[in-house]
Order: sequence, then structure tokens, then C-alpha cells
Amino acid sequence: MHRAPKRKGVTLALVWEGYRAAHPEDGYGYSRSCELCRRWEGRLSPRMRQHRFAGERAFVDHAGDTLEVIDGATGGVRQAQIFVGMLGASNDTFVEASWTQTLPDRIASHVRMPEFFSGAPGQPVSDNLEAGVTKACFCEPKGNRSYADLAAHYGTAILPARPWRPRDKAKVEVGVQLVQRWIVARLRGRQFFSLAGPNAAIRELLEAFDGKATRHLGARRRQLFETLDRPALKALPARPCERAGRLEHHVEIGKHCHSVPPPFFAGNSGRG
Repeated sequence: MHRAPKRKGVTLALVWEGYRAAHPEDGYGYSRSCELCRRWEGRLSPRMRQHRFAGERAFVDHAGDTLEVIDGATGGVRQAQIFVGMLGASNDTFVEASWTQTLPDRIASHVRMPEFFSGAPGQPVSDNLEAGVTKACFCEPKGNRSYADLAAHYGTAILPARPWRPRDKAKVEVGVQLVQRWIVARLRGRQFFSLAGPNAAIRELLEAFDGKATRHLGARRRQLFETLDRPALKALPARPCERAGRLEHHVEIGKHCHSVPPPFFAGNSGRG
């Protein structure tokens, strides 16, 4: 009764009717079933629960912890960032290492995430990192143009969390903590000499992580993904999204900025 209403169009009443049909004589009544379900949900968390529908949202964030990657030529050490994406209904998780949290690496992670899930969620929920959101607003946040093009390519809508409202993406906040404990902590003692190294190690641990049964639901993330999220995800386009670089130029005339094409600046080192 807790998981079934995550599917679109499914209500507690429909679930109860199926239950009562299987137990016509000794089954609970509808009101009693709802009461027992609410009592059980109350033991899961003391806060108000937010119901996430299958395929609706994927929550994304970067972990605070990083992994060291050694440059074999110079011996220098570079910190690889950890990108985490978690589906709302099943908690199935995608993790990968990238060099930075800047827009190109962020877009690339958003491209590989739906490939990992074999489908695109309806609304990726991100934080208000400047690489993705140019104007934070409660009603109409303004996203980066490349970020918007990514959403249009997959038929989704980027939904940034409100500033200073971590509960808007509390699911991935918890997910990041679990990834840091179960994956990143296990890889700290290992040496990597390219970005492919930590990503290969992450994939091995991620399979076990998504296959681990959660204590509060008693089901594996991958199992819930197959029954809840996978059927509800959007089909992937024939081609993956390719980020195109943009050059934007302006000239200032009378305290007003006017857009001009890039050839205008060919051979001109001044500011116009």
C-alpha cells in the first residue's frame, strides 16, 4: 500500500479493492487499512513525508568528498568530484567521478545519468549552482541556456531547488551521505592514475549499493527501480545530447548593450 500509489493513476482505494478481493472474508476494511498504513508510515520518519511518483523526478548533487587521481607524468595529485543522481520513487542511484563541477562536466554527467537509467526522468532537481542556474527565484528560476537545451533534448524540465532550502532535495542529500560512506570511503586507500580508474571502481561498488536492501522498506533499490521507475521514465532520444559552445558578444552604446555577431570582433582586440 505504501509503494503502489507511486504509480500514476493508482490510489489507495484501488489497492485496497485488490487486497479485499483476495481476502473477502478476513480482510481489513478500507478505513482500517488506511489507518494501519498511516501508522506504519509514521515510523519511517518523524517529518512530513513527500510522496515521489515513479519517473517524475531525479535529484542531483555533488558530494563534498573527493577522490585523488595521480598524474603519472608529473606525480601531481588532482581531486575528482563525485556526481550523484537519485530517482525519487525507487532511490536507485547513479554515481560517477568528473574533474570539476563546471557546466561542461555537469552537462556530461546529466547525459550519462539517463543512459544509466535507460530513460529520462520528468524533472531533474538540482541545486542553485551557478554553473546551472543564472538566476535563483522561487517562482521562475532562470537556468543556463546550455542546461535548458539539455532539458529540451530529453523532453524534461530542470527544477532547481530553492536557495537555502535543503529539504527541496533532501532525498539526494541523504543519498550523498550514503554514497560517501559506502563508495567513496572504500576507495580512499586506492591509487588512481586517470579518471577512468575511479569510475570503473565506482561502477563495481554501485552495483552492490543499488542491490542492497533498504532497512525501512525491506526492498532493493534496483528491484524497486524495475517495478516503479523504469516503466515510467521517458524514452531516450535516438542521439545523446551534444553540448554546443556559444560565443555571445555585446557592444555598449548609450548605456545600452546590443548583441552583435562574433565576426564583428574579428581582429578587434578592444571592447568595442
